[in-house]
Amino acid sequence: MTPGPKAELLSVYLDRRPALVRFFTTRTGSQDRAEDIVQDIYVRLQSMPDEAAAGVQSPLPFLYRIGGNLMLDAIRGGRRATERDKAWTDASGAAVDGIAVVDAPSPEDAAWARLKLDQVAAALEGVPAKAREAFRLHKIDGLTHAEVAARMGVSRSSAEKYVSTVLARLLEQVGWP
Repeated sequence: MTPGPKAELLSVYLDRRPALVRFFTTRTGSQDRAEDIVQDIYVRLQSMPDEAAAGVQSPLPFLYRIGGNLMLDAIRGGRRATERDKAWTDASGAAVDGIAVVDAPSPEDAAWARLKLDQVAAALEGVPAKAREAFRLHKIDGLTHAEVAARMGVSRSSAEKYVSTVLARLLEQVGWP
């Protein structure tokens, strides 16, 4: 039994895969991007109906054409994303090097955050002072467990237990996130 036209295309693809990767690595300047393009060629071949595969007269140029089109699509998509990001940044206010630095939350998000903060504050009221201090030093001030232990004059294990006790209480009373 002779293989179908799609199987023949896939066979050419498999034989020429290393050459396709080298070609698109040179074109894109990135082996990772080239691998993605070559993999996408395979996906396109797999999804191609047999009738369409039968119409391919020159399999090798066809594979390079698919890859070239995929590469151009990626370039155009990147340009569109850059233009969209720039337009959003321009519309949203201040930016540094094209990155928005002012991003006020919506009223709903602000209300939700305030509610969560109130719940956290209420949950922390019932926590022993040492555990509350360890939690503040670790999670808010950014100290490591070892630094918390040294600052509080307790063992590292105790500092870890204090923090985990507070986290467990917050998870129980406030939930996640």
